[in-house]
Amino acid sequence: MIADGIAHEACVRPSPGAGTALRPVGAADVTVHGGFWGDRLRINRERTIPHGFDRLRATGTLNNLQLAAGAGHTGTYRASGDTSGAVLPFLDSDVYKWLEAVGWELGRDDDAGLRAAADEAIGIVARAQRQDGYLNSFVTVLGGRQYADLAWGHELYCLGHLVQAAVAWHRALGDDRLLDIALRAVAHADRALGPSGADGIDGHPEIEMALVELTRVTGDESHLAFAARMLDLRGHGIIGEGRFGSTYWQDHLPVREAAEVAGHSVRQLYLDCGAVDVAVERDDKDLLGAVRRRWDDMVRTRRYLTGSVGSRHRDEAFGDPYELPPDRAYAETCASIAEVMLGWRLLLATGESRYADDIERVMFNGVLPSLSRSGTEFFYVNPLQRRTHRSSDTAGDGRRAPWQACACCPPNLMRMLSTWEQYVLTGDGTGVQVHQYADASFRVSDMELTIATGYPWDGTIVVTVVRTPDRPWALSLRVPGWCRSATLTVGDGPAEAVTAGYATRSRTWRAGDRVVLDLELPVRLIEPHPRVDAVRGCVAFERGPIVYCIESADLANGVPLEDVRYDSDGAVAATPRPDLGDGVVGIDVPAAVAGSRMTVPAIPYHTWGNRGDGGMRVWLPREALSADRA
Repeated sequence: MIADGIAHEACVRPSPGAGTALRPVGAADVTVHGGFWGDRLRINRERTIPHGFDRLRATGTLNNLQLAAGAGHTGTYRASGDTSGAVLPFLDSDVYKWLEAVGWELGRDDDAGLRAAADEAIGIVARAQRQDGYLNSFVTVLGGRQYADLAWGHELYCLGHLVQAAVAWHRALGDDRLLDIALRAVAHADRALGPSGADGIDGHPEIEMALVELTRVTGDESHLAFAARMLDLRGHGIIGEGRFGSTYWQDHLPVREAAEVAGHSVRQLYLDCGAVDVAVERDDKDLLGAVRRRWDDMVRTRRYLTGSVGSRHRDEAFGDPYELPPDRAYAETCASIAEVMLGWRLLLATGESRYADDIERVMFNGVLPSLSRSGTEFFYVNPLQRRTHRSSDTAGDGRRAPWQACACCPPNLMRMLSTWEQYVLTGDGTGVQVHQYADASFRVSDMELTIATGYPWDGTIVVTVVRTPDRPWALSLRVPGWCRSATLTVGDGPAEAVTAGYATRSRTWRAGDRVVLDLELPVRLIEPHPRVDAVRGCVAFERGPIVYCIESADLANGVPLEDVRYDSDGAVAATPRPDLGDGVVGIDVPAAVAGSRMTVPAIPYHTWGNRGDGGMRVWLPREALSADRA
């Protein structure tokens, strides 16, 4: 049933009394119309999400839940295409992430095909739930004991994703079918592991942030208490060492004490999302401070130029400080998505523009590279170098696939793009803060505005006031930290120089008023931190928020990518690349190959891998470097 009076609230909505500096706007209050982001959101809705449902069917993921429901369904629990021999216990979460994406999409605009697919999936989930509320196809189908393998079973992780899907359907559509299922499932978990239950935490954090959002939806503080308990129990050795050590699942130090990010990248970032949510709801400044210290450590010492994280394939983990090999980067797509989720929570909590800067870097260069131009193929890992000649072609070599055996990333990408409009701005009756730039229209309280821009290829952003109250309010536009020269023009006034942070103007606005932010977009040469041994002596290139790379597809026949050197005597120049998409800007890079001078094209990193099976690199050696260092 669809309820009346739908609030259309955002995916992350702090309570009115939460200790946050900024307030998110409702999901229906921002609409991206076209341009760079409009194209990507359209492809997600029209191609990627329908493709996802087809794959959930074909791989057996939906059938696993049907098996749990019984009623004559036959077959075995399976993860189609898994060549490792492992039986993955967390596949239900892929259905829930897909459902979350569809919920936000249907709240934006109805679609008969998506609605029918979602109704089918919701019906399957409802029938798979036991009478006592427990819901997990892996345990039910294989006859396991509930909550017996918290380290690897992912029961609470799956439950967290169910809750987030339920929140999406409640907020976007007023449809509480999933919420009823989720509340029963959470009650079952709370009886087993809550304040009156056994001490236990999931090896993969996720449920913590979901439980906080459940309190925000229902007003029931017991869910917030359950989340806080999960945080307080972690770091005391409950899970044990396991095969990778206690740092793998952040069980080595209490959440309030750990000063550095550690272990499995996605787990760390999901854990910190939940910690921020609990911190702002309880005004716990110590807990928030601990997360901020870990974030600072990550950005300073353990993050790739693209914004991606995770340098170790063995345990999908953060490495040591400055351990950032480009060719062995794990840089999981889910980790980049988790960074955006955590950055958003820190932005809401603090109002500091640097978190919006980080979100921008990761979205353009960490999240978007996962998706092919077709919208139906995905990277799981996102290396910064792919050698032209490889000894083998494995799943981790940088080739997109229509799906993966462990398909956590594709539906995660779907829900990220389905909620992207919610990350564009914040505001309340006192003002509007614009954090990301896209062709969009939006409402905040009794204010209505539009944004027109060719960003990220063009640095001009035009904000027009459509409707406004007859009282002063403040408009704040983010000036990115990478920008070295920017001006702001209000109405017919002069262009004023502005610096990184937020350019804020407060006045009594009138309908038709225009504000123009101009960001200069020169090509920037980037040198690595001297402690990053793997790329010492190399350079990279950025323009605006975009990181660039060299790809074999742009080199003359017979020129090996590994022989290309940056020629510092030449000049770089921006150049149109319509072959890669509308408005796309590339870079001409002066280079030397075996003593010959030439110009090689560099393309936006998020566009690579769409033109064949060649090599790619972000970091380019300087000419003076010997060939044996390639």
